[in-house]
Amino acid sequence: MYVDALTPVNCVFTVNIRGSIDPEILQSALRKIQQKHPLLRMKIDDEQTGGPYFVLNENIKEIPVRITERKSEYDWLEESKAEWTKLFDGENEPLARIVWLRSPETSDLLWVLPHCICDGSALVALMQELLSLLDQPDLELTPYASFNSVRELMPAFAVSMAKIFKARMFSLLGKAFFYFKPSHRRIAAGHNYVLHWNLEPEQTAELVELSKMAGTSIHAVLCVAVMKAFQQVKITKAHGKVICPVDIRQFIPAIKTDMMFAFAPIVELNIDNKTETDFWTMARKLKADLTAKVKALKVEELLWMSEYFHPVVHKMIGFLKATDGTHDVTLSNMGKLRITENYQTFEVTAIHSPTVAFPWRNPNTLIVSTFKNRMDFTLMSNETFLTEQEALQIKKGVMHLIFQDLKQLAVA
Repeated sequence: MYVDALTPVNCVFTVNIRGSIDPEILQSALRKIQQKHPLLRMKIDDEQTGGPYFVLNENIKEIPVRITERKSEYDWLEESKAEWTKLFDGENEPLARIVWLRSPETSDLLWVLPHCICDGSALVALMQELLSLLDQPDLELTPYASFNSVRELMPAFAVSMAKIFKARMFSLLGKAFFYFKPSHRRIAAGHNYVLHWNLEPEQTAELVELSKMAGTSIHAVLCVAVMKAFQQVKITKAHGKVICPVDIRQFIPAIKTDMMFAFAPIVELNIDNKTETDFWTMARKLKADLTAKVKALKVEELLWMSEYFHPVVHKMIGFLKATDGTHDVTLSNMGKLRITENYQTFEVTAIHSPTVAFPWRNPNTLIVSTFKNRMDFTLMSNETFLTEQEALQIKKGVMHLIFQDLKQLAVA
């Protein structure tokens, strides 16, 4: 997620607020948040051997706020796209910033952070802390200590000579694997884009009810709908596979829900495009597959072994920039966001799913979240890999599957 010093991979997470925000209270809130989270007081050192490393910066500046006029409800999308390409490379600049789109009655606040310091859970925690401090300026946050090694996160993880041998062998095999793989992009990177849409509360409730009736989950339904929509648009070029990041906190108790972290184990889910299976049967199978694969994850071993792969990371990144991959999309479902809606001086009217532009050859990413019973979608890609017109057709296909075909199947 860091890639290198010249390649920004920024996450942008946006909240829409109706009510007043005091600039001084906002800056005070950011100071408290910065003091709580060690990664917001770090710099990235990629010059030392074995790096990059996070290094505490005693001269770190405060989290900056850029204020601009809010002219329409779509400004946050344009600002998000602009922030994708801005590095955090200023002198003593912290690894976070805020964009404040301000109008007399409504504001959008955009958290912008490099993906190498945050995942979806961290973004939610930061947003809730910011809103709480805007509402209660005297609220105190409890700082937590950083850690110096993976072992500190997993003190009970037993390391044996056999595991060390296995890790070293996998590292060597990784070097050999990537040595023979392409590492240069064949086509110049083109225009990054994002599509954003959401469901009404009634539609969201209907989708939840349909999934329950069918004995499956929202996530499985979305996965099947997305893969089938890709199949309709990309036809023989569709893979019938999605990559799903998993929140590491459910496996590593030392990483709390309000801590910043950026390591996500993944599971792959797939459907057979050649087999005639009805939608709900596919969704039930995918739910079972996801449960089994998450249960089978050996996250502690994965996290520990990953330390042995630092020498081949640059080869892995080159490979990701050059290959189409074997999946249709990375699908991250953040679920129902645990963020308070109403405060003393303002109301949160909407939260938009995060946006991010990956530099990979296959950057297809769909992020889903639910707030105020409204399911929200952001679909990101690049024109050289998936045209915006194709993405619009896929979006249309997903919605058609969910609200026409699925209802007909449910009735049947």
